[in-house]
Amino acid sequence: MEYSAVNTIWVLVGAALVFFMQAGFAMVETGFTRAKNAGNIIMKNLMDFSIGTPIFWLIGFGLMFGNTGDGGFIGSIKGIASESNYGNAMCPDGVPFWAFLIFQTVFCATAATIVSGAMAERTKFLSYCIYSLIISLVIYPISGHWIWGGGWLAQMGFHDFAGSTAVHMVGGVAAFVGAMILGPRIGKYHKDGRARAIPGHSLTLGALGVFILWFCWFGFNGASTVSMEGDAIVSAGKIFVTTNLAAAVATVTVMIITWIRYKKPDVSMTLNGTLAGLVAITAPCDTVSPTSAAIIGIISGFIVVFGIEFVDKVLKVDDPVGAVGVHGLNGAFGTLAVGLFSDGAGTEWKGLFTGGGAHLLGVQALGMISVIAWVAVTMTIVFQLIKHTIGLRVTEEEEVLGLDSTEHNLANAYSDFVSSPERSVFLGSMAGELPTAEAATPAQAVPVTEYKSTAPADGSDHKLTKISILCKQNKFDELKAALNEIGVSGITVTQVLGCGIQKGAAKMYRGAEIDVVLLPKVKVEVIVSAIPVEKVIEVTRKALYTGSIGDGKIFVYDVENVIKVRTGEQGFAALQGEN
Repeated sequence: MEYSAVNTIWVLVGAALVFFMQAGFAMVETGFTRAKNAGNIIMKNLMDFSIGTPIFWLIGFGLMFGNTGDGGFIGSIKGIASESNYGNAMCPDGVPFWAFLIFQTVFCATAATIVSGAMAERTKFLSYCIYSLIISLVIYPISGHWIWGGGWLAQMGFHDFAGSTAVHMVGGVAAFVGAMILGPRIGKYHKDGRARAIPGHSLTLGALGVFILWFCWFGFNGASTVSMEGDAIVSAGKIFVTTNLAAAVATVTVMIITWIRYKKPDVSMTLNGTLAGLVAITAPCDTVSPTSAAIIGIISGFIVVFGIEFVDKVLKVDDPVGAVGVHGLNGAFGTLAVGLFSDGAGTEWKGLFTGGGAHLLGVQALGMISVIAWVAVTMTIVFQLIKHTIGLRVTEEEEVLGLDSTEHNLANAYSDFVSSPERSVFLGSMAGELPTAEAATPAQAVPVTEYKSTAPADGSDHKLTKISILCKQNKFDELKAALNEIGVSGITVTQVLGCGIQKGAAKMYRGAEIDVVLLPKVKVEVIVSAIPVEKVIEVTRKALYTGSIGDGKIFVYDVENVIKVRTGEQGFAALQGEN
């Protein structure tokens, strides 16, 4: 076989990009779940690739590409994956066996990693490793043989260019079955069945993951040409355009939908919209026009929003990252989109809307239903066997504590970064770091008169009082200046999270209302003696008042004594001079 350097390099670059999708999935899943499970998520994404690689090399490759072109149900294992055992009949023109092997390996790992997000925060790590192994061992390779290994679907003319069905729908269906059998996270649903939002701990990480995946998808779809010679050059350029258009249009579509439905554009759902467009265009990216790609993007945006809501609120299947809506439903739609929009490039027939009739759509529908049935039945058996042997789900206590601690003996995935909900800050660093805003305040809403202290210097007859003030972050500078004007110099500041009786005001996350929103606040504590408590309260209210809910609260406590550590001075004397 004569090898092509250009084709080989293109396949290897594509393999590297698809491998890097593991990082994207890890960031999305970590960001969309709670911090107490961050280490567990990272570990699972690391292990599904590490376990899947040798398993696919030893067995999975044979099941997928053994007896290529036989039109059958399953390939045959002829030993470990090597050119001497399997030949190179399945390899693209000019691409050596080893380049083809690694390219197929990273696709297998992608199918396996999709499942972890839907089953996040309550699955035993050992159980995850087992079912991830089985997906790479049997589930993915056999359906992959039907589609890409010359099996019966391929012989019928089924078209899945880069894996809407073979990769994403396989992972999405497995995710749905697993999440359904596993059951929802503790506290996910009210007693009346209403869905409760459980926000992820870092939309920043989630967004980073989406951008990584978008970037890598150019390798996922583009490099599936497995060639950069002749007409493949034109095809690759078209694939880049259709892939990007579908993702961008889906993103805008979801932003508009959530803006209308939730009154504000939902960040996490819009990020899911990007991935939905990418998944939906994966099968037809080589065979649809840019206009059709944009239409596919619009439809996928609707599917992901209403699909995630349906799975969450109607079916009561808890999917923390939206994997079922993104990969399962849009994988199925992408498969059908070939039969609807194909312009005939790479397919035996054109699509329904491009003058080819319904034949291709029928073939695509048959393939979609067959793969769904295969994955649903086999994964149900796998999950039930695990559930009734070693167990699929962690205990309630372990789930509440977090899988980082109970499954990995990890105290905190963010050690030395955030140690508790209350984070100490230096007073000197506050100015200029917190946002400032002009208060929508009536000028004299809380009247205040000029004050000068006439208290005796020794502090006699003045008790010690602690005043604790909770306020908005953007009002801190005003409060600090006001306290300084009346002579309050000793001050302790912490950043805290909390809410009042309004529970932080109603907020939406992925279409569900959040019961309690812990808002960022600043807690200011002062000890006064010579300065009247009433005066501190008066100037504090003047500085903080806007007339809106959430202006803050003032707490007043009696203090028995104050002792200065350095000198041993007590009471009023301990409050004087340098701190």
